[in-house]
Amino acid sequence: QLLLINGIKKIIIFSRDEFKQYKLQAELQSELNGVDLKFILGNIKDLDRLKSSIRGVDYVFHVAALKQVPAIENNPYEAIKTNIIGSKNVIDASIDAKVKNVIAISTDKAASPINLYGVSKFAADKLFTFANSKQKETGVKFSVIRYGNFYSSRGSIVPAFLEQKEKGVLPITDKEMTRFFIKLETAVKFSINAIRMMWGGEIFVPKNDSLKIVDLAKAIAPNADLKVIGIR
Repeated sequence: QLLLINGIKKIIIFSRDEFKQYKLQAELQSELNGVDLKFILGNIKDLDRLKSSIRGVDYVFHVAALKQVPAIENNPYEAIKTNIIGSKNVIDASIDAKVKNVIAISTDKAASPINLYGVSKFAADKLFTFANSKQKETGVKFSVIRYGNFYSSRGSIVPAFLEQKEKGVLPITDKEMTRFFIKLETAVKFSINAIRMMWGGEIFVPKNDSLKIVDLAKAIAPNADLKVIGIR
């Protein structure tokens, strides 16, 4: 979607996953439309690497995070280093590079958080909104988007249910649980629009589709038994 926007000269993909970078580079090679597409290996926990990579950039989408709830509960400090300290590094690097607008992709789980994933993202949201207190000095704007679950994203509930339905049993957290879903394409458009119109300090929340987890389970595997495993 970014490659279709007129006037974009350069896009930098900064991540620690060289295989996904390789795949993306191969997929987009014929669609560049004159845009300079650059791939940089790095980790947001490395502030110096971030600073050197972000120079000359106008807009930053901060998407990096650890997000698997059980893994984070078992590795709490790693979540803090990535989701909180890493987010602070994005802020500091953006200020150092005099970026125009920076937007962080957060989660609905940051609202009234009950697990470390939600708490760590809530803390990152606070860092981003607070960073605007120095906007007069720095000129950099920071905002946040809180999404729900992406349909069929890696490790999410839909592909998990599709895998498990053959076993005849689907694990659910709670029969009263409601999930909020959004299509990836819709989320990308929302992010691009938000970074264009932001003033700094907003927490944008799109109107997501909502459904009961029980209804989703029945739609995917109507004959499967539901096993309640408890809220994580």
